[in-house]
Amino acid sequence: MIKYINEHTQEISRLRLELPFSIFPYIFTVIKKIVDKARVPGKFLLSGSANFALLKNLSESLAGRAIYLNMSPMSRRELFFKTEEEPFLMKFFRTQKIESSTTPEKIKDEDIIKGRLPPVALGLSERTLWFKGYEQTYLERDIRQFSQIVNLISFRHLLSLVALRTGSILSLSDLARNAKLNVSTTSRYLSLLEASFIIRRIHPYLKSKAARLIKSPKIYMSDSGLACYLAGIDSLDREPLRRALFETYVAQNLLLIIESRWQGANLYFWHIQGRYEVDFIIEAQNKCIAIEVKAGEKWEDRELSGFKAFVNNTENCIAGIVAYNGTNIVRLGDKLWAIPLSVLLS
Repeated sequence: MIKYINEHTQEISRLRLELPFSIFPYIFTVIKKIVDKARVPGKFLLSGSANFALLKNLSESLAGRAIYLNMSPMSRRELFFKTEEEPFLMKFFRTQKIESSTTPEKIKDEDIIKGRLPPVALGLSERTLWFKGYEQTYLERDIRQFSQIVNLISFRHLLSLVALRTGSILSLSDLARNAKLNVSTTSRYLSLLEASFIIRRIHPYLKSKAARLIKSPKIYMSDSGLACYLAGIDSLDREPLRRALFETYVAQNLLLIIESRWQGANLYFWHIQGRYEVDFIIEAQNKCIAIEVKAGEKWEDRELSGFKAFVNNTENCIAGIVAYNGTNIVRLGDKLWAIPLSVLLS
């Protein structure tokens, strides 16, 4: 993201001000007047821990004068200083050839549990203590300032329930019932969490683009480490949610690649109730690739039935990837590959 700003900014003000969050709704009007007097790209760079659109009393959006960039948790590419390189997936999508400078390695359970929020990922803070502080300040205090949350206990309970459902298809009525909230309130809280970058929704891959928006999405925590903390998970050994948490980790990295480097690409999943499912579909330029995530080094052929059905029967599918936690790149057949997760996300 820093690279993007550097490439598209001609001037950055040398004056850095740390202002109370409450003043932001009013400073936007001042910025608008200054920008309208002299249009200088990069005159102002504003950052904050929350979506500006959620601020109360925000009457000015700076429409036509500003661009908003979402700063998601760090990706593997950022952590291993690979952001200068073109993402592996973009090259593979273009050529269907394996070209990677990354040495395949296994993704450790610790990587999933830590997640990619900088203080924890970089080892600057103790994991549990930092997440507890994050929950108490941002999740419980700051978000409550943006919207009327009357029952904090139910809101906390909903957060934990979403973490336990990460990587699953959202059933709003079931979630509301388990959280002891009505459907309307649950929907509002989820929208607030999504606008606050705590959760992400991925829509189903369907021929009808309208149906993609109507059918039930998959719901993910935006960070696997936060999901582990809210679900009370300290170890993935024999953990029933192990695969879902690996899938969450892959989702957050794929979304970062797409949003930061791959304009025009979109991330979906494919599901035929009671029969088949493919974890991720990346679509770009009217073509797509299918990605099936495996948390382990091995899998049964029967586990790939839905994956193969999609690849073989979808005309615009150019390749299928079994993304597994191993170290070898293997050709599985026509348009089919097994690729280590560490390479896929590089």
